[in-house]
Amino acid sequence: MPDVAPILEMKGIDKVFPGVKALSEVDFRLFRGEVHALMGQNGAGKSTLVKVLTGVYRQDAGQMLLEGKTFRPDSPQAAQKFGIHTVYQEVNLCPNLSVAENMFLGRQPRRMGRIDWKTINLRAVEGLARLNLDLDVTKVLSACSIAVQQMVAIARVLDSSAKVLILDEPTSSLDESEVEQLFKVIGTLREEGMAILFITHFLDQTYRISDRITVLKNGAFVGEYKTAELPKLDLIAKMLGKELSEFSQTPRGLAATEPEGGAAAHPAMLSAKGLGLRGSIKPFDLELREGEVVGLAGLLGSGRTEMARLVFGIDAPDCGTLAFKGKKGPFRSPHAALMAGMGFCSEDRKAEGILADFSIRENIILALQAKRGILRFISAKRQSEIADRLIESLGIKTPGSSTTAQQLSGGNQQKMLLARWLATDPSLLILDEPTRGIDVGAKLEIMELILDLGKKGMGLIFISSEFEEVLRCSDRVAVLRDKAKITELSGAAMTESAIMQTIAGSRQA
Repeated sequence: MPDVAPILEMKGIDKVFPGVKALSEVDFRLFRGEVHALMGQNGAGKSTLVKVLTGVYRQDAGQMLLEGKTFRPDSPQAAQKFGIHTVYQEVNLCPNLSVAENMFLGRQPRRMGRIDWKTINLRAVEGLARLNLDLDVTKVLSACSIAVQQMVAIARVLDSSAKVLILDEPTSSLDESEVEQLFKVIGTLREEGMAILFITHFLDQTYRISDRITVLKNGAFVGEYKTAELPKLDLIAKMLGKELSEFSQTPRGLAATEPEGGAAAHPAMLSAKGLGLRGSIKPFDLELREGEVVGLAGLLGSGRTEMARLVFGIDAPDCGTLAFKGKKGPFRSPHAALMAGMGFCSEDRKAEGILADFSIRENIILALQAKRGILRFISAKRQSEIADRLIESLGIKTPGSSTTAQQLSGGNQQKMLLARWLATDPSLLILDEPTRGIDVGAKLEIMELILDLGKKGMGLIFISSEFEEVLRCSDRVAVLRDKAKITELSGAAMTESAIMQTIAGSRQA
């Protein structure tokens, strides 16, 4: 990185939404000829900062400088006129048009009032050659791989005299060879002096491609670091908001003190062998026994949710096998998993969980009615009996089951979703971030419920970004990094320090 003034500087950026301060005095610098990684867990403020930079949002306080001059774009189009372009994970192009048409869409060169296709195709070839890509530019974009589509999006940006290139999770859907291809392009652009903001959840890729790292936590600026001078373990600690000395070194989970004849004595209820999906998660093995809680630990984007989605049949694996209660899978749909005796609480309870305008009773009864089918309708009286029983047993604070779900607090909404799946009497329950966004008291109640369900013989897969929560609830912990299961920890090996070292790659798996 040259020792000159930054091409882009954001100073003291604030952004407030109703009831939420998304960004608080955030600083960010970007230099020509560098790749700068923006890192942080869910809710850290990465997306909001980029949206401020690209004109989607207006900052409430702070200043942005581009080449030393104040700028404040009021739309993504305005940001592009300033030379700031973004290539997203899901390429925002027209798959039904040719490669060349996509590269020049909206700014086609003309000759005598007509589109000059010869010039378009020639310039498209030249633009792709700059990225060492030899491609038939008359080919329909949909016929190209995702990696090539991203190259086309980058080539389109370069033809627009870009000063700053933002790559938002560009490798999430790429295989290893495609990542290599993209990184060669990034390296070429860096050598040409392009300023690149790189957003990713992959630690290994961050350390391989970036020159500097800025870390955000809960909308606040944690620090800016040279990548070569920041050990992975320190980066993880900063992303989680703790000092290394604060992480527990002593055994936590139940397995450290599990009595003889516990969950480990039971045969496997769930067995996944080499289960995987290209672009989602690498093949993994996983076993779960009756009465056992298996925790999935890893940073955001490590593959925890992707693993759960394959097990529950939301996504279809392209390799491996799955057996559940003696029956071979994998499941072809969530409904098939439901009928077999599984339940799944999504991490996004607002978008994929609660029906806000429906009553608590209707929300609780939803999965059970789906399991029974439309021909075996549950009467209103029976619905109320089931809902009232679960409201009482889970301690859901509400005047009654007819109250709408949107009137509940976050913690009680989460309990309501638990009640929905408990109504189906599942053998296995997958809980993806069940404690996210709720208060400390509600978190403790949820964790106690998880432990109690395990004691009653239910198998559970528990996902949380908080390592301490995973250790508190789990008999074993599977550690994931960069879309792959690295190892499992049990007994005295189950510590926050061990999880962090495994994720950082400094502990032998």
